[in-house]
Amino acid sequence: MHELILLRHAEAQPAPPGGEDVVRHLSGRGEQEARAAGTWLKSHGVRPDRVLCSPSERTCATAQLALSALERAPDMQMAPEIYNATPGELLALLDQHDDVNTLLLVGHNPGIERLVALLVEGRSDEFRGMPPAGLAVLHLDGPLEPGNARLDAFWSP
Repeated sequence: MHELILLRHAEAQPAPPGGEDVVRHLSGRGEQEARAAGTWLKSHGVRPDRVLCSPSERTCATAQLALSALERAPDMQMAPEIYNATPGELLALLDQHDDVNTLLLVGHNPGIERLVALLVEGRSDEFRGMPPAGLAVLHLDGPLEPGNARLDAFWSP
C-alpha cells in the first residue's frame, strides 16, 4: 500500500431514545458533507483501489455519497472490525490489505484520528482531531508502521 485515505463519517443524527448507535442516519448537513468529500477526492485525482467501510448506517451512507462523485469507484467492502476499533486494531486490518496501491477506510473517531497520529507521529495520543467527513491522505514509502507515513493532505468541509 502506498496511499491510505482515511474518511470519518459525516455528521449524523442523534440516536433515537433507546435506539442503537449503529443505526444513526446522516443529517441533511452530513449528506452535503459526504458529497463534498467525494468532490474533493475527484478534484484531487484521488481514486481508491479498494474501500473498507464500517457497517454502521452513517459510514455506509458517507462512503456511498462520496464514492458517487468518482468514476469507476470500487465496491465497498464491509469491515465490522472498524466499528469502535483502536488504532492497533485498524493497523491489523490494514495489514490484511497491503496488496492494493490506494485504500480508502471509512470509519469513526476516536479510531480514525488516533490512527492518523500513530502513522504520522508514531504516537496515537498526539491526535489533533478529525471533524465529521474529514479526510486524511497518507503516503507510505515503506511498511505500514507507526511514524512511517507522511500526511499529504487533510481536508474537512
